Amino acid sequence: MSLRDTVRQLVESPRFTTFITTVIVINAVGLGLETSSTVMGQVSAIVSALDTIAIAIFVVELLLKLFAYRLAFFRNGWNVFDLAIVSAALVPAGEQFSVLRALRILRALRLVSVVPSMRKVIAGLFKAIPSIGTVIIMLLLLFYISAVMATKLFGPAFPQWFGNLGASLYSLFQIMTLESWSMGIVRPVMEVYPYAWAFFVPFILLTSFIVLNLFIGVIVNAMAEANDEEAHDEREEILNELRALRSEITALRDKT
Repeated sequence: MSLRDTVRQLVESPRFTTFITTVIVINAVGLGLETSSTVMGQVSAIVSALDTIAIAIFVVELLLKLFAYRLAFFRNGWNVFDLAIVSAALVPAGEQFSVLRALRILRALRLVSVVPSMRKVIAGLFKAIPSIGTVIIMLLLLFYISAVMATKLFGPAFPQWFGNLGASLYSLFQIMTLESWSMGIVRPVMEVYPYAWAFFVPFILLTSFIVLNLFIGVIVNAMAEANDEEAHDEREEILNELRALRSEITALRDKT
């Protein structure tokens, strides 16, 4: 077995994956501790050392994968994602890079690329993008129509909420999230316009209980389809291995 094959087995082994996952979690906890001046005043040296060690481990991991996969490393989107995250962590400290330094916590997102179940969730989300786009267009259309109606109906009496299209869109978004919608907006409006409920109640039913649930349903369905496709691929791989094994056994029988 060549050195390249040995390194590939290492980076693909469950123990190596568990080790990297543990480092990511510890590093994320350390980055969170950096936000506490009290903690940093006591153990700043330890936290900084752990951060440096974590970055070194991530760099070594990527170098091992580059050695094992060569150019095939860049054909895997998750590898490119990891490379971008780790590269951002190598930016030197300084005022001009303060924003990038603050984004170091994005290293915690590497859990998504390491944990298979998280990768399935992201794959499902990407698969659902076309259907999600349709739902979003429906929601935007509903918002636009409702905002125009609300501006014309309630704008003169309540300019702070419905004085223009932008204010109406924001107020309707607050109503859709059900945050202080009744006592904060709708009941004051109903004191002037008693039948305003005939506008707001259907709006809430359509947005909060129908369109948003449809949005969630699309994502869940896409994730289920992604899991089915992955299971199908695994079954096909097993069948191909069994066919190859059967062919080898048949060839051995023919020789004997």
